[in-house]
Amino acid sequence: MATNRDYYEILGVDRNASEADIKKAYRRLAKKYHPDMNPDSENNEEIEHKFKEATEAYEVLSNEEKRAKYDQFGHAAFSNGGGGGYSDFDMGDIFGSVFGDFFGGGMGQRQRTGPMRGADVRTSIEITFDEAAFGVDKEIDLMLRESCTTCSGTGAKPGTEAQTCQHCHGSGQVRYNQNTLFGSMTSVRTCDVCRGEGKIIPNPCDTCHGEGNVRARKTIQVNIPAGIDHGQSIRLQGKGEPGQRGGPYGDLLITVGIKPHTLFERQGYDVYCKMPITFVQATLGGQVQVPTLDGKVEYSIKEGTQTGTVFRLRGKGIPNLRNPKIRGDQYVTVSIDVPTKLNDEQRKKLEEFAKISGDDVHPQRKSFFDKVKDAFGEALN
Repeated sequence: MATNRDYYEILGVDRNASEADIKKAYRRLAKKYHPDMNPDSENNEEIEHKFKEATEAYEVLSNEEKRAKYDQFGHAAFSNGGGGGYSDFDMGDIFGSVFGDFFGGGMGQRQRTGPMRGADVRTSIEITFDEAAFGVDKEIDLMLRESCTTCSGTGAKPGTEAQTCQHCHGSGQVRYNQNTLFGSMTSVRTCDVCRGEGKIIPNPCDTCHGEGNVRARKTIQVNIPAGIDHGQSIRLQGKGEPGQRGGPYGDLLITVGIKPHTLFERQGYDVYCKMPITFVQATLGGQVQVPTLDGKVEYSIKEGTQTGTVFRLRGKGIPNLRNPKIRGDQYVTVSIDVPTKLNDEQRKKLEEFAKISGDDVHPQRKSFFDKVKDAFGEALN
């Protein structure tokens, strides 16, 4: 892998960027850092490194499956041969899809008249700490595009049909000769008459106005697995935007946010909390009730427990996302709750305890002069 920098940071886009935004960002960087664009540069190695970084980031973020893995696990998703490295992709294939209009048709330019997969849709949901720990079923209301039922997704008014574009003869592309930095090249551009569709619709559907799909509110059922962490994503296949020309639906990607808990904090699959105990419990020891995600449990405090002592409750943490039968641990930090108000009997008992222990609870106050004499002795006499 060429870099461990954040892929979104490399391309200069946010984590909710669309596929078009990612492609646009990569195109800008690739033009800037491509070695052929900087033949006289004194920093060829640095430029080449930046070009490889941008290409690696685009290779992952432009692939729906790899992007979902990266959003969930970061660079760890591609460690140990998991994919996403710089050597795993075809440079010509990437340049063909990104730079077809700039470099011409010799870099693997793809025809656009076949079925095209629908775009992915991204959204977010907020759940509680406990829901994240043990999983929960949720409903999400979204405005999504769906195939138009009036025209069955064709975009043409019922009883009519689309016609082959005469400008590009149904290919969706038009070839031009063009002068570039590399000399004269044949450039392939999207047909501006049919917008790359290869067909035109003379009589558009009245419902979808020729688009083949309409926006509608949908309620999506989401099963959030136990152990999911803040910022991780869930992918629902086929719940995104409809495809074009018979292509499949895109996916719905849901980023999970977790509300803070009043008692617990999470680190990985372990849970941390602080627990106050009384002076008597800390001194004498005994049974205390400890709050956990499963409810209160009994724990035996040792005699003489000090503030800051940490004890562990095995298996009381967060279930593992991959194997819910495995759970993290809970770590409890003890703090001694010192009473601020005492009645006469309590005060008397503590004074008796201090006396037995050799503690002078009412030391005689010395004057300033007495303290000076103690420090310097008879030199002041």
